[in-house]
Amino acid sequence: MILLLSIAIGLALAMAIGGNDVANSMATAVGAKAITVKQAVLIAAVLEFSGAFFFGAHVTSTITKGILNPDSISSDKMLMYGALSALIGAFIWLAIATLKGWPVSTTHSIVGGMVGFGIMAGGMGAVNWAKMLMIVSSWFISPFVGGLLAFIVFKLIAFSILRKKNPVSATKSYAPMYIAGTLFITSFLFSIKTLKLGVYKSLLTGIAFFVGSLLVSFFIVARYIRKNEHKPYEVVEGTFRKMQVLTSCYVSFAHGANDVANAVGPLAVVYIALTAGGIGSHVEVPSWMLGIGGLGIALGVGIWGKKVMETVGTRITTLNNTRGFSIDFAAATTVLLSSFLGMPVSTTHTVVGAVTGVGLAHGLEGVNKGVLKNILWAWFVTVPVSGIISALVFRMFI
Repeated sequence: MILLLSIAIGLALAMAIGGNDVANSMATAVGAKAITVKQAVLIAAVLEFSGAFFFGAHVTSTITKGILNPDSISSDKMLMYGALSALIGAFIWLAIATLKGWPVSTTHSIVGGMVGFGIMAGGMGAVNWAKMLMIVSSWFISPFVGGLLAFIVFKLIAFSILRKKNPVSATKSYAPMYIAGTLFITSFLFSIKTLKLGVYKSLLTGIAFFVGSLLVSFFIVARYIRKNEHKPYEVVEGTFRKMQVLTSCYVSFAHGANDVANAVGPLAVVYIALTAGGIGSHVEVPSWMLGIGGLGIALGVGIWGKKVMETVGTRITTLNNTRGFSIDFAAATTVLLSSFLGMPVSTTHTVVGAVTGVGLAHGLEGVNKGVLKNILWAWFVTVPVSGIISALVFRMFI
């Protein structure tokens, strides 16, 4: 019964993750009208499941993940019930946030769940507060870096293309560089985070994509310009529209591969505790469990994804394709840099920060401050709310 309950809750949590985190990949493309909501849901559902099932990590660290001191948890049974409590706490909070249209961090929701049961099981000393301080710092670092980069990238596009006397000619000269730079970032990031190829192989992969895409994009952009040479606005926006759809697809696929562990990691702890009778520092995640996580994420995208996509894509600021491209480029770059520096940044926070940065490029009036206030409030209560729910559920179990 415990295993069946864990599977059901793991599936539900995966649905909540899909419904909330789809905004990370598809919101800007929808907001900039590069694709429709229906197209976004279909694309994200397929790519999220594919990333989770085919590239999801088969080995994941246990529910503690450095947040809890393992010695403070008296038994594997307590850890099993704690993992189940963390699942429930994270799911309830994510479901509330998603239905309200608030983009919040799914990783922080799980962290809150762990902290909640950890304090209940082993007291305040059970929590690694230095690690928690790093996580809290990411609430400020992620949106700031993402926003700053998006601001800079958009200003560069405006300077090199939008404000030129002949934006069509400028697009022909500079757009391939932006396209190649984006493919370098995305291929490098996918190689190092998802395929785990290592720094040098990932760098070579990124360089190969940069050179190849630079050569190909010169011909593609020139051909596109010839077809639309009397529509200068369409030339500029249309060029970046295609790139924006590609980057959105990449982020969606990578999210399925990298974040499915948030749903199935705690589930794997319960499964291993029940079947093997002991939990090590790492646990093996069966393929069927990755399938459950991928299915849940895909279902969540379709059922719950619209509200959070609307918040990020349309309610913070007005987006077009050049702005959307700037956001996607900045978000991918920030996540890459954080991987090298070992910083626990949130993709959700980064994307929201990047959207805000692009809005601020047009002045304070370019950002909906009321919507931002609600989002910030949701960020700050994510850990304590999911933690309190987890602690109460854990108390019921024991």
